Amino acid sequence: VELWTEAAELGSIKATFNLGYAYCSGDGVQKDEAKGIQLWSIAALQGHVESRHNLGCIEGEKGYYDLAARHLMISAEMGFKDSVETIQQMFMGGLATEEQLAQGRKGYQDAVEKM
Repeated sequence: VELWTEAAELGSIKATFNLGYAYCSGDGVQKDEAKGIQLWSIAALQGHVESRHNLGCIEGEKGYYDLAARHLMISAEMGFKDSVETIQQMFMGGLATEEQLAQGRKGYQDAVEKM
């Protein structure tokens, strides 16, 4: 955790993500979900796709489905397949719109084609 903290302070996006995971799960540190989410937000703003996906999942768990879908659509547009699948699950459960699902699929497909 100390090395991740130091690396995150030096600007490592991956270290910021890992540190966020540690705080959210209590792995090696006292569990502090708010701090973990804050770290994932920092990493997401720097382009870390899995952090963005995780933020979407957390917002969905809190019942903020529109915000969740927005996070997930961004990570889908970055080529993260799990985000498309999560949007599909939300749609099947009536928690995301058909438009959000279509946008997530299109964004993912566009990203895959560019890879």
